[in-house]
Amino acid sequence: MHTSSLRNRGPRFAFAWTILVLALGLLGPAPTARAEISATDVTGRQIVLKEPARRILIDDGRYLIALSLIHPDPVSVLAAWPRDINRIGPAVYAQYAEKFPALETLKVTASSAGNFSVEQVLAAEPDLAVFSLTSRPSSEQIAQVEAAGIPVAIIDFFDQPLENLETSLRFLGAVTGHGEQAEAFIAFREEKMEGIKAKLASDGAPKPRVFLEPHAARTEECCASPGKGNIGNYIELAGGQNIGSAVIPGVTGTLNLEYVIEADPDVYIATGGPHMEGTNGLLIGPGYDEATVLGTLRRVATRNGISELKAVREGRVHGIAHQLLNSPLDILTIEALAKWIRPDLFADIDLDATRNEINRRFLAVPLAGINWIDLK
Repeated sequence: MHTSSLRNRGPRFAFAWTILVLALGLLGPAPTARAEISATDVTGRQIVLKEPARRILIDDGRYLIALSLIHPDPVSVLAAWPRDINRIGPAVYAQYAEKFPALETLKVTASSAGNFSVEQVLAAEPDLAVFSLTSRPSSEQIAQVEAAGIPVAIIDFFDQPLENLETSLRFLGAVTGHGEQAEAFIAFREEKMEGIKAKLASDGAPKPRVFLEPHAARTEECCASPGKGNIGNYIELAGGQNIGSAVIPGVTGTLNLEYVIEADPDVYIATGGPHMEGTNGLLIGPGYDEATVLGTLRRVATRNGISELKAVREGRVHGIAHQLLNSPLDILTIEALAKWIRPDLFADIDLDATRNEINRRFLAVPLAGINWIDLK
């Protein structure tokens, strides 16, 4: 409207018009609608949320560690979890519960190792349900959850972590509104991995034979071993030859003692943790002192048949917390394996420095304790 028109309508109208213009200026432009969040899980499912998820249901306690890498208060975005404390370890659980007391009052849902319950999921009233790749609910069960208005996503840090970890962490970052932190950790991990790959690519030495025994000595039967994929891929990435890959078609399996002795590995690595209490296995991780860790690793390595291996005779025996293998923190496993398998190439790897950087830059609850060790 022109100024001349305002004058023609009189001073009262002009005054009212001025007030209206000033009010609109103070109010500012109309708010724009919040952009939808779109993220893709490891199966290619696209999840669309109107806002960041605030009530996530998870079926594996180790996803708490993944969320801790990207969110300062990972418990605050959970609606329910399986309370599978042994998967993260009692000492780690105690650390999280001390910092985030709400963890102890979260609703409980079935773990990926248990019986899935649609009713439990609905009772938790999540705005997003996140399940494990290898033990996800059936298509019919997923459809039931989705019919109730709850989006369902599948992630994987455990079955094929070298293929799926980045996608899984990127997904969690996107749906929680912490994508930048997720990308920062992905870049950190990738830089470490590429450094290892580059050194091995220019090296023509034969690959040392590696026997990695998961949950070592948990039973009298010998011997658990990775096959193709999963932990076996870590061994290959770190420059080793997994002795189990030639005879175990799946991700894990069992080797008989005669085969292990005949393969005569150059490096022996045992995994263990608090879940090995009450067995003859390796006790390692937060809550265990060096004497306990070394004592149980020595007991594992001096079993009948294992003590005859070249790796044991030549002092190339190591232990690592199993919680670091099936974990978003797998870069610590990769660096440990590289250092143990090819000490000539990777003497400069400093696992403590890597852990300290992860603690400083990423984890809401620092990783503590003895998580890897060499038999002295």
